[in-house]
Amino acid sequence: MSVIDRESGVAVWRQIEESLADEIRSGARGEGSRLPTEAELAARFRVNRHTVRRAIGGLSDRGLVRVEQGRGIFVRENVLEYLIGRRTRFTENVRRVNRSPGGHAIDFERQRASREIAEALGIRIGAQVIHLRTLGKVDDRPVSYGEHWFPARLFPRFDAEYRSTGSGSITRLMESHGFGDYERAVTKVTARMPDAAEAELLEQPRTRPILYVESLNVAGDGTPLQASHVRHAADRFQMVFETRPAATPRIGEAE
Repeated sequence: MSVIDRESGVAVWRQIEESLADEIRSGARGEGSRLPTEAELAARFRVNRHTVRRAIGGLSDRGLVRVEQGRGIFVRENVLEYLIGRRTRFTENVRRVNRSPGGHAIDFERQRASREIAEALGIRIGAQVIHLRTLGKVDDRPVSYGEHWFPARLFPRFDAEYRSTGSGSITRLMESHGFGDYERAVTKVTARMPDAAEAELLEQPRTRPILYVESLNVAGDGTPLQASHVRHAADRFQMVFETRPAATPRIGEAE
């Protein structure tokens, strides 16, 4: 509805808010999509920009849109509930909530392990590691940018695997080297503001925080396989730490 009823007794800005809210709820404006500018909305509803601004403020207060300074007004995405447990897999997490996983490997290189990475992987400083950079997507929208380090001696076919798929799939890489049963051993989460490069990759403003996650994956016998530093778009993720799976109620038990 673009026509405003000025005799209805309902404030004009509230009518605009409800009209846009109906479009969002109906799916006419999809998650992450950009709304018209304030000037365009003012022309559409034949009101001044101050009235539009009040309507947008109401939508923001209701959690339906987010306003990014200098970029525009966007329909807020549903938050992805991301399980962190012994078995943490990006693709499984995304498909579990009926979303579409995606992404790709950005690049990789062989380098000497720094003190921090050597300590995490249990190798000597300066030992050769493989540094992989990846971009994870959900419903074709960037949600994570990751750096991953692997002991080169444990992944002799890394180059071939990377060049044959270019997918950046950690699970596929592990399976191709006999580590399909790898587990998450450590997860550390810190909230901070992104730098310019991180914000650009995640397609978000630098004024919005990210979740910086440091993790370690190990083989079934505890051998360190992968150290990762991943930046997640904080408004698109809810991390759930599953320390013990919930029991399934038995038939006949009281709810």
